[in-house]
Amino acid sequence: MKRNSLSSFSVCLWLLFTAVILQAVESAKGKYAHMLFNELFENYSNALRPVEDTDKVLNVTLQITLSQIKDMDERNQILSAYLWIRQSWYDAYLKWDKDKYDGLDSIRIPSNLVWRPDIVLYNKADDDFSEPVNTNVVLRYDGKITWDAPAITKSSCVVDVSYFPFDSQQCNLTFGSWTYNGNQVDIINSLDSGDLSDFVEDVEWEIHGMPAVKNVITYGCCSEPYPDVTFTLILKRKSSFYIFNLLLPCILISFLAPLGFYLPADSGEKVSLGVTVLLALTVFQLMVAEIMPPSENVPLIGKYYIATMTMITASTALTIIIMNLHHCGSEAKPVPQWARVVILDYMSKIFFVYDVGENCTRPKREKEEHKLEGDDGCQRRHKEVRSHLSNRNDDCDLKEKLNGNLSKSYGVHGENVRETVNCCSCYKMLIKNIEYIANCVRDHKANRAKGIEWKKVAKVMDRFFMWIFFIMVFFMSVLIIGKAA
Repeated sequence: MKRNSLSSFSVCLWLLFTAVILQAVESAKGKYAHMLFNELFENYSNALRPVEDTDKVLNVTLQITLSQIKDMDERNQILSAYLWIRQSWYDAYLKWDKDKYDGLDSIRIPSNLVWRPDIVLYNKADDDFSEPVNTNVVLRYDGKITWDAPAITKSSCVVDVSYFPFDSQQCNLTFGSWTYNGNQVDIINSLDSGDLSDFVEDVEWEIHGMPAVKNVITYGCCSEPYPDVTFTLILKRKSSFYIFNLLLPCILISFLAPLGFYLPADSGEKVSLGVTVLLALTVFQLMVAEIMPPSENVPLIGKYYIATMTMITASTALTIIIMNLHHCGSEAKPVPQWARVVILDYMSKIFFVYDVGENCTRPKREKEEHKLEGDDGCQRRHKEVRSHLSNRNDDCDLKEKLNGNLSKSYGVHGENVRETVNCCSCYKMLIKNIEYIANCVRDHKANRAKGIEWKKVAKVMDRFFMWIFFIMVFFMSVLIIGKAA
């Protein structure tokens, strides 16, 4: 027990001694840091370039870390990004011997106390022209200064929406000195590209790289070169949101347009369906127009909308024309011979169009036999009536002849002869009336058959255009998906 208590006591003493030593070291370092700060900045000025020889170039190393993409405003062509900007350079007047200051090799001081390069974003598109964030800088004993500053930048970006929503964008971030030329301050790339190790994944865009290129430009106003570093941010849009909310509804709506030809003409909804589909596509077209910039490059989905709306307009116009053919009555001209051969004989068989009043549930052979039996029975009854009346007419003529001979031979004139003559005249009038009725029925059937032929022509044309427009919608959908791929 005594041995354990002694070991615990010794550990506590060792920890206490270590804490006292560390506190003393920190106190010593804090004391030397104050001494160093006072000596360094006693005669220091942050207004001038910190070089011993004014003809010497001061090199500034630049590194950009992309943390997050805040927004891509396609309509105003502005990219908002959250960056970490690291700049490092050597200050010839801020050096010390670390051995004189108990091995103190670096201190952290406010950045406004030292000279800073005026490196700005050239293609800035922000109304706020505030200064950089006044964060601390790390000052080393050899004069190297490292300044890390966060920044939310809004830069102009030329947006090409020709393949929206399957587009890729390239946005440039150009950094350079605003007042110093290349003979005074030179910018050096720390890396060949921007740092993407701390990038937060964006819900709309994928990052495919951020290469960096140094440019040296000589402007017309000045003979000195002006270097800059351009970081090209390569973005690829994630199109799933737009596929399910803009493209897929348009495809489904466009497939409704050909079904307007399948509706019966007597339903009265053929034109209404086409107009409703056209209005629905107009709403989606306005949604896309609100997102896209008003440029000459029409986006791919906009072209698809325009083509679909044109197709629906054409289908509605054709529906109106076909409905006029459907409602051709007995006053219309007969169906032309070429239309009878091409449409009624060939196209009706190709598109499986039945006669008006037929349906696919009843066998065609039964209907034809039933129709033939009805026509034969009607014709047979008509022939029987005509033969019966003709026989009665012959009997009447025979009786008239006999009565005439009797009256001539024997001079007989009586009521029987008058009755016979009256009966024969009644039969003649009855025959004329029946023939008139038969002619009327025949004309009515001919006119009705003429109207039925026009209805069948309209039905065949409906089926023909339905399949034509289905094929057009299918190929348009495949075309837009192929261009996207």
